[in-house]
Amino acid sequence: MRLTKNEMRQALRLYAVTDRRWLPTAHSLREVVASVLDSGATMLQIREKELDDAIFLDEIRTLQELCTKKGVPCIVNDRVELAIRAGADGVHVGQSDIMGRDIRAMIGPDRILGITAKTVAQARAAETSGADYIGTGAVFGSSTKTDALAMSVEQFRAITDAVHIPVVAIGGIHADNVRQLAGSGAAGIAVVSGIFASGNPKAAAAELRKLSDELFSAR
Repeated sequence: MRLTKNEMRQALRLYAVTDRRWLPTAHSLREVVASVLDSGATMLQIREKELDDAIFLDEIRTLQELCTKKGVPCIVNDRVELAIRAGADGVHVGQSDIMGRDIRAMIGPDRILGITAKTVAQARAAETSGADYIGTGAVFGSSTKTDALAMSVEQFRAITDAVHIPVVAIGGIHADNVRQLAGSGAAGIAVVSGIFASGNPKAAAAELRKLSDELFSAR
């Protein structure tokens, strides 16, 4: 599912990133993801750091099938080989994951490639290496990565100005602070706890989609 640059921008409008630690006990990840997609999430990233390969492979296939039905790209965080085996739409990798590896060559020309970049130099290198989009932050700190350093809007803007591919903001984003990203050059927002730890992921996604449409539709 390789997208044009404009399609990529649209897909990044509300990028939901899973975290099963905050799931309501009565609901499966698939159920919660389905409700989030119904509420307007435009891309899904499956992030699992601890599941073993066999269980995670099944999870990717299940959520990929759901995303395909909804017409939403399904991206796997870090675990490139499993993403390929499961037929995921793409992968998102960090700086440590690309050391000594050509991820674009591994996944082929037709899958989406996202790369985390925290500096202008990293962002330019990611674009050169075939990334379709860049994820950067943490724009408001992070509840999922306690060592993440906050990034100013000015620093974020320097990255968006340095590359020709879309950039999505991540880190501590929720309905009360998302408007602060106006004028940042972001294509959209990637949200973890602001959706999955909200207590009502469906409602949170709907509100964030409305806000992101207001902020980013003019670009």
